[in-house]
Amino acid sequence: MTIEERKSYFVQVGKFLSLFGDATNNSIKITPENERFFNELNNKIDQAVHYNGWFTRENVIFSLQQWSKALTQSNLDQWLEPYKFDKPEQKTVAIIMAGNIPLVGFHDFVSVLISGHKVLVKQSSNDKQLLPVIAGFLMNIAPEFEERIRFTEDKLTNFDAVIATGSNNTARYFEYYFSGKPNIIRKNRNSVAILTGNESKEELEALSEDVFRYFGLGCRNVSKLYVPENYNFDAFFKAMYPWNTLLNSAKYSNNYDYNKAVYLMSEFKLLENGFLILKEDESFGSPIATLFYEKFEDEKELQEKLEQNKENLQCVVGTNAEIDFGQTQQPKLWDYADGVDTLKFLEEL
Repeated sequence: MTIEERKSYFVQVGKFLSLFGDATNNSIKITPENERFFNELNNKIDQAVHYNGWFTRENVIFSLQQWSKALTQSNLDQWLEPYKFDKPEQKTVAIIMAGNIPLVGFHDFVSVLISGHKVLVKQSSNDKQLLPVIAGFLMNIAPEFEERIRFTEDKLTNFDAVIATGSNNTARYFEYYFSGKPNIIRKNRNSVAILTGNESKEELEALSEDVFRYFGLGCRNVSKLYVPENYNFDAFFKAMYPWNTLLNSAKYSNNYDYNKAVYLMSEFKLLENGFLILKEDESFGSPIATLFYEKFEDEKELQEKLEQNKENLQCVVGTNAEIDFGQTQQPKLWDYADGVDTLKFLEEL
């Protein structure tokens, strides 16, 4: 199977995923086979929401839509252009996936297969409904993938390299356990936004997507703000307010109530608007329904501080930052987690 053939199959996967959430889409013909996988994935979305209380149908479909936009011919051409995958030998790459947001391990899955290798997938129990159906669709349109895709719930054996994602604690275990194999080990990361007070209403509204999508559970979700001294949060809170419907989620609402009670009992100074708490704190990772903030005086000094902490950061959002407001949950194929080039790693196996 050539690289061009592999690209074409993933373009078809992208077109298939575009069927979700867009009733007007005519980019893929509905065949009995497509309909079978569409119905199966539709049912699995409901099951995923049932199994994981943090998954909602809206968020799962949002994830599918982002992947349908990413898996186009032009995006795949641009992504793969710098690499040469011409080694005849296929390696088996094990992927240990996280389960904090829907299909969080899909980028690694696509990367391994499109680079010509075999994949051995160990899914998180929090997100195990969706990927097998998409893999089934891929194997149906390209049976050559049947011998290249395996799922397991057992101890990983017979693999040549590993990509593992987990907490800082599990990452230490992964680093020890997989030290004898080529590996990419991903740890906890957080994202921050820099505000100057000059942001437009539209920019702050876009930032709300970075904060609240997936209930803020992703490493690309903004969990902390940097603001100037005497920053007025009124416009910020106003832009966040449309997301007050998150309180309809019992899990989000319970976290909001609990964190607010803990902070008030500890007599922390808080700002809040009925569903989001702002707490001044130097840490990067804030609890659910909470954003930390820190004040800065000199933007150059702030940039130096962020550079020193880049091992803890996934995204820096802002007008003059690496990522624009509203873009954290729409990464490009070449926006690698932790800044580690997955395809370069796979090319060198």
